[in-house]
Amino acid sequence: MALPAGNQDFRIKSTIERYKKAVADNSNSGCMIEVNSQQYYQQEATKLRHQIQILQNANRHLAGEDLGSLTIKELKQLESRLERGIARIRSKKHELLFAEIEYMQKKEVELQNDNMYLRSKIAENERVHQANVASTGAEFDTLQAFDSRNYYHVNMLEAAAHYSHHQDQTALHLGYETKDDQAA
Repeated sequence: MALPAGNQDFRIKSTIERYKKAVADNSNSGCMIEVNSQQYYQQEATKLRHQIQILQNANRHLAGEDLGSLTIKELKQLESRLERGIARIRSKKHELLFAEIEYMQKKEVELQNDNMYLRSKIAENERVHQANVASTGAEFDTLQAFDSRNYYHVNMLEAAAHYSHHQDQTALHLGYETKDDQAA
């Protein structure tokens, strides 16, 4: 089924026109999408700036700043929020303190047990020492009483005499001539 040449040209031109129209529509719709998305992001940015401003105001109010613009109702709401927050803070603080007390009590029991063990070891060592002293005590009774303050070794006395004798013979020379030095 062959189409007449004029009809074929018409169909080609018609297809080309439809193609151009579709391309133009797509580029226009692409521009529209770009414009719409740009407007969307601008709106979102504006909303976010507004939310940031609200949060900053709320923080200032919680800190007790800029309260002049608040109504009595808003001040009461702020007060109740702060009281609930303080209650939660105190509750957490008490929880931590009780945990710390419990830990310290356990540590105290451990230290008391260690202390009792060490005391028993000391008592045991003292009993052993006393038993040793008692068994060897008879041997020590035969020794004479000894006072170390009055005890001098014979060689120490001899060394002291030798030192004093040698000291008399040695003179210290400080650069001054004495009569003995000039005579020599």
